[in-house]
Amino acid sequence: MAERFDAGFAAETAKNGAVPLVQIEPKGINLTAITAGKYDAYLSSYAEAVRAYKSPVILSFGHEMNGTWYSWGNKHTSPAAFVAAWRHVVDLFRLAGAQNVTWLWTVNIIDKAAGIPSPGPWWPGSSYVTWVGIDGYYSTSTATFAPLFGPTIVAVRALTDRPILIGETGAANGANQPNQISDLFTGVRTYGLLGLMWFDAIGKQDWRLSNPASLSAFRQGSETYPRLVP
Repeated sequence: MAERFDAGFAAETAKNGAVPLVQIEPKGINLTAITAGKYDAYLSSYAEAVRAYKSPVILSFGHEMNGTWYSWGNKHTSPAAFVAAWRHVVDLFRLAGAQNVTWLWTVNIIDKAAGIPSPGPWWPGSSYVTWVGIDGYYSTSTATFAPLFGPTIVAVRALTDRPILIGETGAANGANQPNQISDLFTGVRTYGLLGLMWFDAIGKQDWRLSNPASLSAFRQGSETYPRLVP
């Protein structure tokens, strides 16, 4: 959490018909220090840069907090500390007049086997959230949308009626990737979600869209959605 807002990159993104999404990651930072104001100078400077940019920006702070792999996440930082820090960050941006921000509260899918609980304890309140993001992957060739995302969508809907975006997803590169891409778009439409963001990279698995059938399935699915503008 030390980078400056890259207005040049954001402008280039907008020029190509897209909206920049920034993940603010407080790696190794005590969230109570954020709430206490230790990082106010940095955050206010960032907020002023976003305000000066004027065009829409999507911001997410401390994503996947109900998972255990980040310092701000479950079993490392209390939900109460996260909520207080989230609200403090949003308040600072509002104080700076950054009204062009869409606040994306992003959680990981519930996975009881992996110890990833329902995100309810981390909910900062509807007045502090514009959209909800849900991150989840088709990590096996047999995974389908409803069992993967359904329980988390139900949990989120118990908290808020804010629009939901699949904030990060992918299907492993393989024979069934095209079918899972089609299933993904069908699921997003069936549940009435805003859309999705594909993680086109190599992580624990190869999520890239690198074969013609997958590219075709993605193109067909995306053509059913209008451009997403906050």
